[in-house]
Amino acid sequence: MHKQWMALSKQAEKNLKQYQEQNLPGFLLALAGELANDEKPVESRKLAGLILKNALDAKEQHRKFELLPAHTKQATLETLGYICEEVSSMWWQDHVNKILTAVVQGMSNSESNNDVRLAATRALYNALGFAQANFSNDMERDYIMRVVCEATLSPKWECLKEILVGDWTDGILCSIGMPVIKGSERYNCQVMCLNRKIIMIRPKLWLANDGNYRELRWFTAWKQKDQLVDFQLPNEISEALSQKSVPFGYGFLQFLDTAVAVEVCEELFTPVPPHADLALNGVEVFMNASGSHHQLRKLDYRIRSFISATQSRGGVYMYSNQQGCDGGRLYFDGCSCVVVNGDMIAQGSQFSLKDVEVVVAQVDLDAVASLRGSISSFQEQASCKTRIASVAVPYSLCQSFNLKMSLSSPLQIVYHPPEEEIAFGPGCWLWDYLRRSGASGFLLPLSGGADSSSVAAIVGCMCQLVVKEIANGDEQVKADAIRIGHYTDGQFPTDSKEFAKRIFYTVYMGSENSSEETRMRAKKLADEIGSWHLDVCIDSVVSALLSLFQTLTGKRLRYKVDGGSNIENLGLQNIQARIRMVLAFMLASLLPWVHNKPGFYLVLGSSNVDEGLRGYLTKYDCSSADINPIGSISKQDLRQFLRWAAAHLGYSSLAEIEAAPPTAELEPIRSNYSQLDEVDMGMTYEELSVYGRLRKIFRCGPVSMFKNLCYRWGARLTPSEVADKVKYFFKYYSINRHKMTVLTPSYHAESYSPEDNRFDLRQFLYNARWPYQFRKIDQLVKELDGEKIPFKEASEQELMVAASAVGGMGVVAAGSGNPKAGH
Repeated sequence: MHKQWMALSKQAEKNLKQYQEQNLPGFLLALAGELANDEKPVESRKLAGLILKNALDAKEQHRKFELLPAHTKQATLETLGYICEEVSSMWWQDHVNKILTAVVQGMSNSESNNDVRLAATRALYNALGFAQANFSNDMERDYIMRVVCEATLSPKWECLKEILVGDWTDGILCSIGMPVIKGSERYNCQVMCLNRKIIMIRPKLWLANDGNYRELRWFTAWKQKDQLVDFQLPNEISEALSQKSVPFGYGFLQFLDTAVAVEVCEELFTPVPPHADLALNGVEVFMNASGSHHQLRKLDYRIRSFISATQSRGGVYMYSNQQGCDGGRLYFDGCSCVVVNGDMIAQGSQFSLKDVEVVVAQVDLDAVASLRGSISSFQEQASCKTRIASVAVPYSLCQSFNLKMSLSSPLQIVYHPPEEEIAFGPGCWLWDYLRRSGASGFLLPLSGGADSSSVAAIVGCMCQLVVKEIANGDEQVKADAIRIGHYTDGQFPTDSKEFAKRIFYTVYMGSENSSEETRMRAKKLADEIGSWHLDVCIDSVVSALLSLFQTLTGKRLRYKVDGGSNIENLGLQNIQARIRMVLAFMLASLLPWVHNKPGFYLVLGSSNVDEGLRGYLTKYDCSSADINPIGSISKQDLRQFLRWAAAHLGYSSLAEIEAAPPTAELEPIRSNYSQLDEVDMGMTYEELSVYGRLRKIFRCGPVSMFKNLCYRWGARLTPSEVADKVKYFFKYYSINRHKMTVLTPSYHAESYSPEDNRFDLRQFLYNARWPYQFRKIDQLVKELDGEKIPFKEASEQELMVAASAVGGMGVVAAGSGNPKAGH
């Protein structure tokens, strides 16, 4: 009888435990119901209470946490975060352990509520000061970091899982970019997938960490190039794919009929690119998933790299590039392509409003083997190559000989001239920015000068591109245009001028110093584009501020032409410029409301790269805006663009605007005086471009710039005159460098952009006297007999040869005049 009772008791305990594990909330609810029921036997209620107490005992803290409602978890974790932020770090370790347990549980993948996970992450950040002991324990540190990494990277794995559980990779080798954590390091990786399986993860070997890129902020480079290691897949991926691990590292995929490898973005442009050794190891197909940004005249450099990669060693190079705005200053300009043995056989668009573009080519891989077999040096080097690890894939990628499928033939590479690049690159960038920002359009202070007119023409070009893509059947562009333009009743843009009227305000803000010519040019251009144009006189606002100043100080300001000082003259100009900035932002926020439109307008800036370099702009004037499509484009390129746009965009008034001398119109016009930009600056825009390239691209300081310009300008200027120009530039560059800290975020198009927020990380406080450098220049001038022209004037033929040269990186003096330098 006793044995029978013991058996029943064990069976009951087993059933209770099974119920508890399978449905804990239901189990606890049943116990609570038993305990609360007065009609149940006392012993039964006592037993239910005891089991309930044990189930909620501190031995399984995480089970108690799981039972809490989401809002209670969130509030608890936020409270813990505040406590950790405020109190002293002198806590008992037992308390720290309990806090970390709750926090880590809240961050784990088992927690489905994202608000709870965010509160837990913030609490962990505030608790780090207490957790030194835990992080000194390798096991605890690794566990905490694994939870952190899973919490931050789990969305990427979820996206990858969504792709792989579908039929997207059936019969298609896919290379998908994503960050991957291995151990304690984060790598920028290409995940190779085929037939719903991950077949290899290839981490990036060399990271881009100059110019616009700072990859080392986020990633580390893979150093173990001699082996492939095993990578354990996250649980949710492993379960979904029935795959526990995957090869990880530098290597290639050996299929039954060919070999394929990945080369990631920057690696192509390194001194010893991976494709060189991979080709010697038999790799025939190279896949490069890239994020390469647009820059004027840069595409040729990129394409020459693909051609060079396969011309002397054979191979198929598949290059895929992002296209569109990344939410910052860069526009990624697509031009995905396929190159075989140095021949371009497929090329995608460089500028497009499409979200997705597919480039297709049919290739005969026998051509690769044939070329390699004909190159004796390739055969010799392949025989003594450094062996690279590979992953065997039992699958054939190639199809048998079939006349129904024609092979792709070499084609003429398409290059846009710089004028078209200025129209289409910033135009596509503006559209991407507009549709992603939630704004309803743009507002531009239109002065009738070259810079603001260039911006207006780019917006007009954007409107033309939108209407063209809608006519071509792009439903995404159509949906975005309907939303931004607030079309109703099934209407959508069919005319660029009508679309511009809905999304583009232009404002001429004239003063007593403005001319009738610029006012009429602005009006005519606005009519040609179709913008909603306003003509505003700011004299009353200027007069009010001057009256206020006179009341406060008893001083009345005068322009220099009327006998005033330089300080007065500059102050009077700055007042006008800053009023225009304030008025522009006021109109951008309120005009949609005035016209019963929802949303707000983005203010467009219009200062060019040369004015930024020289500092020829007022801090917080109309150069201060939300975004600037021409802030990294030179004045010379803009003038060429204006001539092109007058003929090709249908804005004929731009020809007259381009021909007019650049002027700020901030000083009074007199019969014997008219304000001109180049006179004000003390240098020409052409000279500014030369200074910019020497300073940034060729890394010249005052002395090295002087030496190189003595060669470049030595046939028309004496060393003394060159010295004066160099000193003058560096003086004003230094004085105005602080303005670079507030430059409007600008479309990046030129490699000598002075913007310091991302591209140019130099200091913004210089000693404008440059005592050592200027002394050294004076010494050199004296040694060179600086009052004599050192070289004979170049012949017309020599000048033409120099102007057409495409090099210049190796000869600084020559490169300073080459717009292609720096790519």
